[in-house]
Amino acid sequence: MKKLLLWLLLIPVCSYAQKTESPYPFSVAQDSAYIRENYQKMEFMVQMRDGIKLFTQVYAPKDQSKKYPILMQRTPYTCSPYGTDKYKKRIGPNPFMLRNNYIVVYQDVRGRWASEGKFVEMTPHLDIKKAKTDIDESTDTYDTIDWLIKNITNNNGKVGQWGISYPGFFTSAGAVSEHPALKASSPQAPMADLWRDDAFHNGAFMIAANFGFYNFFQEQTKPTITRPPAYFQNNNPDGYDFYLNEVKTTKNSEDGFYKGRNVYYHENFEHPDYDEHWKKRNILPHLKGIKHAVMVVGGWYDEQDLFGTFNTYKAIEKQNPNIKNIFVVGPWVHGGWAGSSGQMLADVDFGSKVSPYYQENIEAKFFNHYLIDDSKPLDLPEATLFETGTNKWRSFDTYPAKGTKEKNLYFHANGKLSFNAPTNEKSFSDYISDPNRPVPFSSKINDGFSADYMVEDQRFAYARPDVLSFSTDVLENDITLSGEIKAMLKVATSGTDADWVVKVIDVYPVDAPEHPKRPEVIYGNYQQLVRSEIFRGKYRDDISKPKPFVPNQVTSVNIELQDVLHTFKKGHKIMVQIQSSCFPFADRNPQKFMDIFKAEEKDYQKATQKVFHQKSAASSLKVGILE
Repeated sequence: MKKLLLWLLLIPVCSYAQKTESPYPFSVAQDSAYIRENYQKMEFMVQMRDGIKLFTQVYAPKDQSKKYPILMQRTPYTCSPYGTDKYKKRIGPNPFMLRNNYIVVYQDVRGRWASEGKFVEMTPHLDIKKAKTDIDESTDTYDTIDWLIKNITNNNGKVGQWGISYPGFFTSAGAVSEHPALKASSPQAPMADLWRDDAFHNGAFMIAANFGFYNFFQEQTKPTITRPPAYFQNNNPDGYDFYLNEVKTTKNSEDGFYKGRNVYYHENFEHPDYDEHWKKRNILPHLKGIKHAVMVVGGWYDEQDLFGTFNTYKAIEKQNPNIKNIFVVGPWVHGGWAGSSGQMLADVDFGSKVSPYYQENIEAKFFNHYLIDDSKPLDLPEATLFETGTNKWRSFDTYPAKGTKEKNLYFHANGKLSFNAPTNEKSFSDYISDPNRPVPFSSKINDGFSADYMVEDQRFAYARPDVLSFSTDVLENDITLSGEIKAMLKVATSGTDADWVVKVIDVYPVDAPEHPKRPEVIYGNYQQLVRSEIFRGKYRDDISKPKPFVPNQVTSVNIELQDVLHTFKKGHKIMVQIQSSCFPFADRNPQKFMDIFKAEEKDYQKATQKVFHQKSAASSLKVGILE
């Protein structure tokens, strides 16, 4: 649901009112007046090679004395407002670019809103196309660019594209269109692989996000500019209570609410494993043959498409070694860089308005260089990353950063965490996991999908008996974790399936001072979440072929937690928490081997979970330390 609501709010980008002093040179009202005075709005139905017509909206400068580049976004979330007399308040990626007078284009993708055709989730890419009917998002992008270059007057023959989230996927797919006029692409928080981004996290179904999202994201049989009515109403603001006591089971989320009416939601139930349905929707293997510049953008605290951000950059870098491929990551939630601050997230202060800095000094520079004036070298490094903990931007010539050394952080008895491996035997920590009383993913009352949880204080979980906590001694020096974190767990369960949640936490000093913006928050011993991930244990050996646990047998479960650049400062501690649920961010595991989409209430059972920290079965985190 948040993905859809975000995009309804961000169209136009940053159009919402700000209570604080604006960081932009002009107000929203001034920018809106500028657009009406200086732009002509046009709407077209642009025909694709197979005859389908896509609704395309063009904002073109009225000044015809010179030529302008085209900047395009293709979206499934509506080009609204519709009508040539109705204008967006701001157009383009950000307000700093508005007065460069780009020709800004928005398009409803195939089968969405005012466009014709049939919409397919994460349209499978076709590497080989033999007929006009062989279409995908790359062909629709190519045909659209070709039409724009030939039909929109006063364009300079250069096209760029950008998009956040689902539009980020369309940007990635369009980057391989091979149209010669395409000079710059910026996939931002791009969806890349539904089974790892939005639908599932390592086999665990993202129930709150999907349940809310598809209530409004519905199949349509003809073009429309009207949002469809919801299938059902949820009047309970407490997501934990709603999903536990009203939705109850994953199965009932469809049987009792969707009733088979939404093909996109139902696809998850038909394909719980990483089968061909998901594999052919994975755009990453197809991101090759790119000839133009790319800038991938994302946030360290992206609650939706963290996997897509890092792996889109890595796939493009690996498969297109000779292009300019820029990587930018800041302290943002999903799409946060399109807002006007980025300074504060939940209780954590990042020290400055990082979003405007990025918009003016990185995003605007990137597009201006490749679409307007490339007479001077582009002074942007390969990777511009915001280092959390110390709250500063850092530049790197490569990513992952050079100088990163791999080390292991080992779990020990009595909740200890150390770079030294355990030497004792028969050592483990255990807890009872009860799916009928799952660990909440957040301490705050929310609809079940709050972005703030990505940095939230974890003391609410620390106090629970079904959460294990391991921490280092107080750090004598700063330690900067850089790159991917991988949990290498040695575990056992009394059941035949289990979820494993791993959280990396920055524990503040006991005497940490108050923050003037959050006087109600006690920062002494604050446990700031830095990175977390869930893994459905039955996929530990093969995500395409689940297999049960042998009860009470020591088993390896390895979990990728995605990348970080975070400094644990002197006087802080590094903590790791292990649990078996994070509800309702992810659905509940019955803790017995079965198709969870078919599980009834009676199937959910308690299980005893063990995490081993002994010489012959040493659980650890594999981390990169930047020195």
